[in-house]
Amino acid sequence: MPTPINERKLANAIRVLSFDAVQKANSGHPGAPMGMADIAEVLWRKFLKHNPADPQWHNRDRFVLSNGHGSMLIYSLLHLTGYDVSVDDLKGFRQLHSKTPGHPELGYTPGIETTTGPLGQGIANAVGFAIAEKTLAAQFNRDGHNIVDHHTYAFLGDGCLMEGISHEVCSLAGTLGLGKLVFFYDDNGISIDGDVEGWFTDDTQARFEAYGWQVIKVDGHDTDEITKATEQAIAETTKPSLIICKTTIGAGSPNKQGLAASHGAPLGDDEIALTRDALSWKHAPFELDDEIYEAWDAKAKGDVQQKNWDADFEAYKKAYPELASELLRRLNGELPADFESQAQAYIQQTQEQGGDVASRKASQNAINTLQPLLPELLGGSADLAGSNLTLFKGAKGIEKDADGNYIYYGVREFGMTAIANGIALHGGFIPYVATFLMFMEYARNAVRMGALMKQRIIHVYTHDSIGLGEDGPTHQPVEQLTSLRTTPNLRTWRPCDATESASAWVEAIKSEHNPSALIFSRQSLPHQARDSEQVDNIVRGGYVLAKEQGELQAIIIATGSEVGIAMQAYATLSANGVGVRVVSMPCAEIFVEQDVSYREAVLPANIRARVAVEAAHVDYWYKFVGLDGKVIGMTTYGESAPADELYKEFGITTEAVVEAVNSLV
Repeated sequence: MPTPINERKLANAIRVLSFDAVQKANSGHPGAPMGMADIAEVLWRKFLKHNPADPQWHNRDRFVLSNGHGSMLIYSLLHLTGYDVSVDDLKGFRQLHSKTPGHPELGYTPGIETTTGPLGQGIANAVGFAIAEKTLAAQFNRDGHNIVDHHTYAFLGDGCLMEGISHEVCSLAGTLGLGKLVFFYDDNGISIDGDVEGWFTDDTQARFEAYGWQVIKVDGHDTDEITKATEQAIAETTKPSLIICKTTIGAGSPNKQGLAASHGAPLGDDEIALTRDALSWKHAPFELDDEIYEAWDAKAKGDVQQKNWDADFEAYKKAYPELASELLRRLNGELPADFESQAQAYIQQTQEQGGDVASRKASQNAINTLQPLLPELLGGSADLAGSNLTLFKGAKGIEKDADGNYIYYGVREFGMTAIANGIALHGGFIPYVATFLMFMEYARNAVRMGALMKQRIIHVYTHDSIGLGEDGPTHQPVEQLTSLRTTPNLRTWRPCDATESASAWVEAIKSEHNPSALIFSRQSLPHQARDSEQVDNIVRGGYVLAKEQGELQAIIIATGSEVGIAMQAYATLSANGVGVRVVSMPCAEIFVEQDVSYREAVLPANIRARVAVEAAHVDYWYKFVGLDGKVIGMTTYGESAPADELYKEFGITTEAVVEAVNSLV
């Protein structure tokens, strides 16, 4: 059925704004916005529940542009529907400090739900949104009060589906039966290198049907077909839906539509003039009719939708006042009023109890204690729950037909981490995810995206060194700690015993705008004696664990399992009259944020005889010991052998630390 001219004109407004902004910036991707304009017009005008006047309204639908290179599509939509995105903002596309950066970025533009661009991660975030909605609804909705009730929509392209993460997350979404998840696939057959027939011939429909999805095929330029397909997707509540939209990239451009030439470069002034003629578009760049703005404006409709929800929530509050208060607390990202006092009491109790324990077990003890205080902790592991020790008392797996509070992610490290980003972005949960530290490498880009977006996500990484032993170098991390520590905004903790492990967990939970990586050992670690001031100083990232006897001559810096080695060296050196101190540095990023006087008190600048010891790559620690200090650690991969033999083989021993200190004083 032919598309009505008024709807085509509304879609053309997206096309024109998009190619004008790309042309003005002389940079960008006009093809996807032009090709998906008709799909966007249907979804945003007929179905999407949102309020431009309040972009953070809790019960809004979530929209994700996974093919984020087409960012002018969403910027145009936000401008047209009434968000605080002006024509001048569109003219500032891809310019410094603009509201309209090169890819959709959280925090720059009202209405952007997640930062996208690295292909495939946006759809993973969307799966996280849908899991969060389903789980939060199960926890808080009551008969007659569906107070958590919204959909998650995502646009995606061929590139998203070629990325391996798409398999990880879409497989899990089907298994979990996420019925409020709807994807629109821009099936235009073009990527940067040209026609994808040369490298992407998957049967996408069969693939997603095998995952357990509902799949619908439409002409992506026929608004009636798109409308009916969206209605069908919303009606299917037991499985997610993929709407395959056959489109033409750069639709409307006489000479570049259907070609890679429209994918990632401006159309050019001559082609834009021809495209305006082809679209019967008479206006100058960035100019639109008032009737177009009136037809697109979503503020009035959004205001009604939000007021209706407000009224429903008032009724919910009267019927379930405690639940309503708890829901708002969690959606606002607030911790319970008594959390701090109870958490500190637990840390102190852990110190008093003492006892040698593997820090991965100390981590599980912390989860068991903190989760009852924080039902928003939503954990999961990539098929390693029994090794990562992430299960807590009362943990129940989320399933298709069963509500739960724990996610069995399967062997999906990358997908798991990107899903957790979406869960955190949705609100109402503090997600933690787990795998071996070595397999952080699979998840690396999603770890980076969580840090870029400043989300409260807790990454639990166990089996943290050659100390895991016989599995050998394929499983023994060497360079991973450095990779994590050099990631901006990420806080990496490597605790040495149960007290530091408890402190790390509490600080990660409190860290509202920083993700945290908690690094735990497989092997048992000795408990360290501390006074109350030392316990308090753990949260400062580094502190004096063992004070020098007499005049300070040298400093040993250590983390995690190597703190025990440092303390043994301290005993030997002190007995021999060397004035040495041990600094435990569980979180170097936090330590360097401390004031100068504190850092000087811990690491006096005049003491240049410094030795760092850690069973990881040595290079990171030269920033603390200087070029004239020494670092005892790894410069090669490990080997397969029992842990004790490996520490001797690679020279990470008490004797080596003593020798290094003696050589410097």
